[in-house]
Amino acid sequence: MYQAVIVGRPNVGKSTLFNTLIGERKAIVERTPGVTRDFLFDYAELENGHGIRLIDTGGIQWGSEDFFSQKIFEIVDKLVEDADLVLFVVSAKEGLTSADEVIANYLRKKGKKVLLVVNKVDGKEEEAKALEFFQLGFEDVVFIAAKSLKNIGSLKEKLLELAKDRLEKIPEKSFIKIAVYGRPNVGKSTLVNRLVGFERMIVSEIPGTTRDCVDILLTTPEGKNFLLIDTPGIRRRARIEERVEKFSVDKALDILKNVDVVLFMITAEEGLTHQDKTLLRQIAKNYRPCLLLVNKWDLFDGRREAGNVFLELLKHELKFMDYVPILTISAKTGRRIGEILPLVEELYEEFSRRIITSKVNALLEDIKTQYSFTIAGKRLKLYYATQVEVAPPTFVVFVNVNPDTIPRHIQKFFERKFREVLGFRRVPVKLIFRERG
Repeated sequence: MYQAVIVGRPNVGKSTLFNTLIGERKAIVERTPGVTRDFLFDYAELENGHGIRLIDTGGIQWGSEDFFSQKIFEIVDKLVEDADLVLFVVSAKEGLTSADEVIANYLRKKGKKVLLVVNKVDGKEEEAKALEFFQLGFEDVVFIAAKSLKNIGSLKEKLLELAKDRLEKIPEKSFIKIAVYGRPNVGKSTLVNRLVGFERMIVSEIPGTTRDCVDILLTTPEGKNFLLIDTPGIRRRARIEERVEKFSVDKALDILKNVDVVLFMITAEEGLTHQDKTLLRQIAKNYRPCLLLVNKWDLFDGRREAGNVFLELLKHELKFMDYVPILTISAKTGRRIGEILPLVEELYEEFSRRIITSKVNALLEDIKTQYSFTIAGKRLKLYYATQVEVAPPTFVVFVNVNPDTIPRHIQKFFERKFREVLGFRRVPVKLIFRERG
């Protein structure tokens, strides 16, 4: 796959260009410089379902001693090294700056093919300023306005010309989609880096390091594909101050509706907090399978009894989602990290399982034989049930009462029985009660 990486100083419109070329709003776009800290990738279609791989990066701030600026440059440097083409984005609104010149010199030394993309060419004034960029000496230059789509067609034609015979069919989304959730600073990005095998995410001790939901396509040596989504550390809304972070959190919660499995991280230091329970209830509400990872488990090395007590208390706190499996890990040292993806596969298989109707109704007959329920003075009759959907496994149970009158504790009883008997011990099931006329 032909790979193009987008680079430039902060706030020149790299993420807007990325979103425009891939055809969806994946990168966060804000006026605040430095919003994109990690990097995102997707595919830009150029011709009949074929295209190139496109990577959006954080803004380069040369010479800055800021932690994030240094880490961003390390990541960008690696990506440029591996790229076939560099889309060097500059802004006609500000004109040629010394920061642009420094990046241009860096790219020339790397010896990579560069396409200079002069963005924000919106009017006569910007058109005049845009001519300044010819001083940089790059052979291929395009003038665009990514936000208004001006000249995007010309840019795509240029990309098509440069990629030539190396276009590939854009792959189908044939992977298990995994979202990594948890409060700030529990080790999510360190875990993702362990799973991927290199420093894909910026890792620091500063809460809120990951601002965006970042997709990473991971292919194992066995050829199995996983899409990892590292989400921002989610804090209580009252503590979220930056507009960008609020957008990120909303996006992270919205992702819940479409992921296959959630990796939910807590630490052995803090255990399960009130905020964790709030997030877990959101996961349960969306019927997503979840693997609870207790990070920093090395804190209990040599203290087995204390570790056992911690786990017992944790299971008690988690009784509202008692089907969720728990794995103790250390993202920093790599302890038990190798067990995560096989467990994810098992949860996904369970989540996608379909049960034959005769087995579902055999369970219903057993319940009718052993239990009796009265609702508002009326005996509950169970007629029959069938599975209507997978992921989540969804069953319709036909009864003789208004479903709205069935108490929550009776619904929970049925959910537990369906999980235990039908082989959904570690994933949620969705039951829909329907009155038979």
